[in-house]
Amino acid sequence: MMKCISRRDFMKGMVVGGAALGSAGILSACGSSSSSETTETTTEETSSSSESTAEVELEPTLASAVADMDYYASSEYIYDLVLGEFYDAYSAAKTDATTVSERYAMMAASEAKLLESGVMLPLYSSGGNYAISRMVTRTTPYANAGNDSDKYYGGLVTEDFLKTEDVTYLRELWEELRGTGTYKAEAEAYLTEQGYTFKNELNIVYSSDPQTYDDLASSKSVDHEVLVNTYDGLLEYDCEGVQQPALATDYEVSDDGLTWTFYIREGVKWVDSQGREIAEVVADDWVAGLQHCVDTQSGLGDLLDGVVEGLGEYISGEITDFTQVGVEAADDYTLVYHLIEPCTYFNTMTGYTMLAPLCRTYYTSMGGKFGTEYDASASDYLYGKDKDSIVYCGPYIITNATATTTVIFSKNETYWNLDAVNMDTITWRYDDGSDASKTYTDTLNGDNDSVTLNSSRLELAKADGIYDTYAYISSTTTTSYMAFYNVNRQSYANTNDGTLESPKSDEEKARTYEAMALQSFRLALSYATDRGAYFAQTKGEDLKYASIRNTYTPGDFVFLDEDATIDINGTATTFAAGTYYGEILQAQLDADGSDIVAWDGTSTDLFDGWYNPDAAMEQLEIAIEELAAMGITVDEDNPIYIDYPFYSGSETYSNRAEAYKQSVEGALGGMVIVNKIEATLDQWYYAGYYTGSGEETNYEMYDLSGWGPDYVDPSTYLDTMLPDGSGYMTSSLGLW
Repeated sequence: MMKCISRRDFMKGMVVGGAALGSAGILSACGSSSSSETTETTTEETSSSSESTAEVELEPTLASAVADMDYYASSEYIYDLVLGEFYDAYSAAKTDATTVSERYAMMAASEAKLLESGVMLPLYSSGGNYAISRMVTRTTPYANAGNDSDKYYGGLVTEDFLKTEDVTYLRELWEELRGTGTYKAEAEAYLTEQGYTFKNELNIVYSSDPQTYDDLASSKSVDHEVLVNTYDGLLEYDCEGVQQPALATDYEVSDDGLTWTFYIREGVKWVDSQGREIAEVVADDWVAGLQHCVDTQSGLGDLLDGVVEGLGEYISGEITDFTQVGVEAADDYTLVYHLIEPCTYFNTMTGYTMLAPLCRTYYTSMGGKFGTEYDASASDYLYGKDKDSIVYCGPYIITNATATTTVIFSKNETYWNLDAVNMDTITWRYDDGSDASKTYTDTLNGDNDSVTLNSSRLELAKADGIYDTYAYISSTTTTSYMAFYNVNRQSYANTNDGTLESPKSDEEKARTYEAMALQSFRLALSYATDRGAYFAQTKGEDLKYASIRNTYTPGDFVFLDEDATIDINGTATTFAAGTYYGEILQAQLDADGSDIVAWDGTSTDLFDGWYNPDAAMEQLEIAIEELAAMGITVDEDNPIYIDYPFYSGSETYSNRAEAYKQSVEGALGGMVIVNKIEATLDQWYYAGYYTGSGEETNYEMYDLSGWGPDYVDPSTYLDTMLPDGSGYMTSSLGLW
């Protein structure tokens, strides 16, 4: 069993006598009271009992350690407390590795430290559900990173549902033909022979409206999934996973790997929502796009910090002249990026939003400014407010967007690659999932073209005879959804409207605050979570392990191109060429004596390598001792309460929440109680996903958020856990 880090290691010299509730309801050291009257009373009582009661020296509380800090400083302090070991290992991987393979190996070892910290529990990947669909398998872009997989224009859609046997055949055909450029044509020919006919419209269900139409100002998938269909990037993955020219017809890399030159396609037009020509797409649009991306502080620009020359200095404010950043338009059709050091995966970043173009002339005409003058709150700033305040250079124009109702994409008749657009219209219909039978029925009648069969829909499909003929198991993806633990909770109600107020007393909040800061307590929660029972509520008993993931970075995301030797706990360890990332990660876990099984010999998916009630109780016992050293008693009569918001409008999510509660409380002997906090869909999103900072997050455990890779390198995941607010997902931990 892994040894937990003692809080004393982080708080030496801070030992004080006693612990009491401070004015904010957080445990603080005795001796700092809210009034002189309280101090006098405490002194008298202590004096009168000093002869019979010896003062007990206790460990300091976290609240006492951060009491005089502002929120930013407390985030920094707590990050060092809970993720310091990961950060040291990860920093070494980025700075000390001499080869790409060594970098991968060291990053895998650092992710082991991340998992061991217990700040989050891996849950699942997308996919792994029973589904029925008219969308032809693998005819839209196939990409392990970026946004290309959300583009639908080139896909094939049949009038009737695809039969299970045909889906199986097409998957095998794709594997056989991948990389030849012939799969889509062969798939169309095969389905035609089988009697299928095709249609030129696609219907999709969505559950959350875009929060902005300025793609460069958001890091949220709910925005990107819509807007990526309205523009093209420099390069684009095809349906076989091969990058193809898009708005760049070609590119070159200098011999030293530091200069990347892209040649921009001539004659491509920006148009408005009415299809009227606004301007020509030129190289400067990527210069404007990157500057605006950084100006918005969306977090996207941070992905290129340390990659593009001068960008980090521009982000930090050291320089304000964007011409000093390593991106330039050499002429209208030549775009050049200057890198700090060779970046073998830079081309894979071109499929993500931070390298999207922005029409400078249109942006400024809508009140947009750059640099220190950027102000999205200005009265004359109109850009990105709705579908009519952006311009389009991609396959579609958004012609209708009615909140919680419909988003309609219509073919852009000026699109440079018009012949490749198979869907004249794409219609997104809002569905909050509260009525599972309606979603299923709408799919049968053609209002939707695919639907996952959760536990309740699965029974409907079986009763209707749909399951046997048409159901298949959808493929999993590289997106990893996690359960995040709030280690610095500041909000006990949603900050946007005051809803989802915590039922806990101030004392209960204080006790939980201390417990959540303990590695042992967080690991106890993770080991106590029966993810099979949890997913059975949404996927059905037979698929409860079909999408489970045991890591943040998928174990087969990258592998070593050559032998790599790294240090694992003082031992030089060599991993052979071809070794997968997950195997190296598991080697570090094993060396540390961790109870986590992340790699089963072939994968980090499709099994539960965390659920371990015995290890959960062992970790809880360690946590109980650590809390007792701070004067906090934990037993069945004095449990720790954790708040868990969930979408109560869905029966399946409600059942999942109950399964989580029973699992945790049962494995931990009733000494941890899960407060299920019922939420509407919007309230659930605003508890964490829509929050602007970690300070606003309203939960102890949150299972809505995840991360999909932006480029093909493990840093695309691990960078999200960097400190000082540069790690996008640290806000899910209540930090920054």
